[in-house]
Amino acid sequence: MVRMRKSWREKLHDSKDLPRVIEINDKMSKRWGTGTCVIPAPIEVDEAMRSVPEGRLVTINRIREFLARKHGASIGYPITTGIFCNIAARAADEDVGEGKKEFTPYWRTLKSKGELNEKYPGGVEAQASRLQVEGHTIEPGRGKKPPVVRILKRCWWRFDKHIN
Repeated sequence: MVRMRKSWREKLHDSKDLPRVIEINDKMSKRWGTGTCVIPAPIEVDEAMRSVPEGRLVTINRIREFLARKHGASIGYPITTGIFCNIAARAADEDVGEGKKEFTPYWRTLKSKGELNEKYPGGVEAQASRLQVEGHTIEPGRGKKPPVVRILKRCWWRFDKHIN
């Protein structure tokens, strides 16, 4: 029997019993301290990314902070949040390929230091192009680091004022 690979859209909607809040264990505490950690559902990450309007930016860390507050946790789990950002971006790319007019503006979600995400569809070149169309200035990365967006204070998106 041949198994068909799940589409990115299917992966986005496969919650796998998430979200879930867990205690930060001893191994995790060396890196993240004590408290609780939310492992978000992929669709929650997508919803956060969808809320960022044109001309505004957010980092994966800010999405993690928002989801932690939403679930009453100390932190949002870094690894799964990053993976789910990539799944949301790939699902959006599928939507574009199918001619859909509404899709997640994933290019507005940056890595933690304002860096472009080489894992997004089309790599940093495509993300840079979309951001430049929205009026952002892209600065080259140093060494092997990806390019970064020159961040203006007014560009940051604040979840707490716009979505719950």
